[in-house]
Amino acid sequence: MTREDNAVSTDTITYDRDADGVVTLTLDDPTQPVNTMRAQFVDDLESIVTQLRGEEDLTGVLVTSAKSTFFAGGDLRELIQAGPDDVEAVAANSARIKDALRGLETLGKPVVAVLNGTALGGGLEIALACHRRIAVENPKAVFGTPEVTLGLLPGAGGVVRTVRMLGIVPALLGVLLQGQQMKLAKALEVGIVDEAHGDLDAAMAAARAFIADNPESHQPWDVKGYKIPGGGPSHPAFAANSPAIPANLKKQSKGAHYDAPHHIMCAAVEGAGVPVDRAFEIETRYFVDLVCNSPQAKNMTQAFFFDLQAINKGESRPDGYDTWQATKVAVLGAGMMGAGIAYQCAKSGIEVVLKDISVENAQRGKSYSEKLVAKGIERGKVTEEKGQALLDRITPTASYDDLAGCDLVIEAVFESTELKHQVFGDTEPVVADDALLGSNTSTLPITELAKGVERPEDFIGLHFFSPVDKMPLVEIIRGGQTSDAALAKAIDLVQQIKKTPIVVNDSRGFFTSRVIGTFLNEAVAMLAEGVHPVSIERAGEKAGYPAAPLQLMDELTLTLPRKIAAEFEAAAERDGIPFERHPAQDVLDRMVEEFEREGKSAGAGFYDYDEAGKRTKLWPGLLEHVRREEVTIPQEDMVERMLFAEALETVKCFDEGVLITPQDANIGSIFGIGFPAWTGGVVQYIDQYEGGTTGFVARCKELADRYGDRFVPPASLAAKAEAGEPFRS
Repeated sequence: MTREDNAVSTDTITYDRDADGVVTLTLDDPTQPVNTMRAQFVDDLESIVTQLRGEEDLTGVLVTSAKSTFFAGGDLRELIQAGPDDVEAVAANSARIKDALRGLETLGKPVVAVLNGTALGGGLEIALACHRRIAVENPKAVFGTPEVTLGLLPGAGGVVRTVRMLGIVPALLGVLLQGQQMKLAKALEVGIVDEAHGDLDAAMAAARAFIADNPESHQPWDVKGYKIPGGGPSHPAFAANSPAIPANLKKQSKGAHYDAPHHIMCAAVEGAGVPVDRAFEIETRYFVDLVCNSPQAKNMTQAFFFDLQAINKGESRPDGYDTWQATKVAVLGAGMMGAGIAYQCAKSGIEVVLKDISVENAQRGKSYSEKLVAKGIERGKVTEEKGQALLDRITPTASYDDLAGCDLVIEAVFESTELKHQVFGDTEPVVADDALLGSNTSTLPITELAKGVERPEDFIGLHFFSPVDKMPLVEIIRGGQTSDAALAKAIDLVQQIKKTPIVVNDSRGFFTSRVIGTFLNEAVAMLAEGVHPVSIERAGEKAGYPAAPLQLMDELTLTLPRKIAAEFEAAAERDGIPFERHPAQDVLDRMVEEFEREGKSAGAGFYDYDEAGKRTKLWPGLLEHVRREEVTIPQEDMVERMLFAEALETVKCFDEGVLITPQDANIGSIFGIGFPAWTGGVVQYIDQYEGGTTGFVARCKELADRYGDRFVPPASLAAKAEAGEPFRS
């Protein structure tokens, strides 16, 4: 290429050279809203690098983007299709990308990435192959390598380059293993971005200044005498601390095995002990194994990218309704849930009237927000000004008159149909005539609760999870008379307050409360059979649940499942439906009635607690009163009894029309009730079980023969298995 060729372009990259010999590469895929590493981009990148290497009098290269984001990453639609037969193709493609980026960073001339927006995954890896990363200050932009959250690892050199830039431990713990999506300030602090400027023009000017000041540029690892910060694997300091890395992984996963963190750690440590080009080959080997051979990668990519994307794009939102935003919310009940909801709404800019039976109670509810704001200020996450503005948006009150003008109601009082009817009866005449009426119930049917309001078409369930400020999900429950307009408003609201909405139809317990109950009951049923309680807790951790089952049961209280079971039994009796008592109930009854152990809040449950309420040890009485020495169950059976119990109840939710989409089931199970992330959610777990639905149903029958008819697969699932069809079809 000659100097006169000043505007050469490919399909996805525009190539412009100016009179100073600086080439600007503008990433711009016309077929997609964001740039990704699809096949055409790889072809174009190779072509562009070849052109650059042939440039005469090249002084430098600027890499930027015409999109609102810099670059989104790999094309997951291609990666999720790969299987064991595609190892060579995936390896060859990964090598092509690496070779092209390696060619870019070894030009000998300065290459600067101007990050005009988000650079995640493959986007950050492109930037890491440049000699300087300059960002435009953008509050929406994030940076990082989130591949681990999808069951993958950075496959375009991200592991190798972050390790050589930052050191093995900082790269692993600060960037690679957590998959953090960092705001600009954090990215600058960590060191994956070098500098930032207020606008694109200033960033481009800084990039040109870097090119002028560094006419011959090389990556640090390509300079003779380079050493990895903190030392390589053989360095005594690293060798002394290296056992802590896998130990930390095991602690984070609570004993469950996750393929991606393991492969990332191996690629980082092994790659740090060899020359850089060999390190890229090692990274490719581990990347390809995940893409082609890891069911976890398929599961997590499906759930955390495709399913979550579908939900966030409003797949369940009715068409034909303008986007709605709440301006003033009445939160009824200032207990733990109401206080958390008030904080989340105020944090999102909504005026909040926090109502309780007394101003003192309401003020105590507001104090929850005051504590969170104070903690945020102390940690530098919020300014005093913004924190005070949040608190000023919350008005505690005992008067219904103060609810005037509210266009949204979220009721969070005690789980009593009569009480909920009462507070809505007092609230509805005061609030706006078209206010959305929401109940934060976890089990009571929305259709029944709607009988207490004048506008049942505007009444809907908004099931938050505790603690509200941390839990990402809201389960929206559509009652028998809930209108499309109300559903659209509810979805808009949940996204307005930065939560993830799933939509289900009405039933007692809905989806999440109903399904999590089967997991907990199955753990207690094992206890009833005489299994050692420690074995049960270890099996829950091995499965990948965020909390061991008996520990979680204590935190939810042992009285709650008894109350729910009583409600289900009474409802079945009213409807003339047979009710089968779960084997867990006998143990729960004894714990509460005979031993007076109601859970953590009472200071005694399956665990003992100290005076400060801190969990100390499993209650020794379990060994005396429940444990039977002769009983042993394979850990695999214990793990799968918990997972299968939830999956089978999910199938019943689909059969009964409670669940509508597999996306809602998968995301709801992971985000709401802690179904293990490696599964990709309850539906994905069934479909990705060894042998698919056929293998899953066969295992159901084994478990049913050993442990009871509750594991007999529903007819709908058995039919899918017989036809060799996935459940998600």
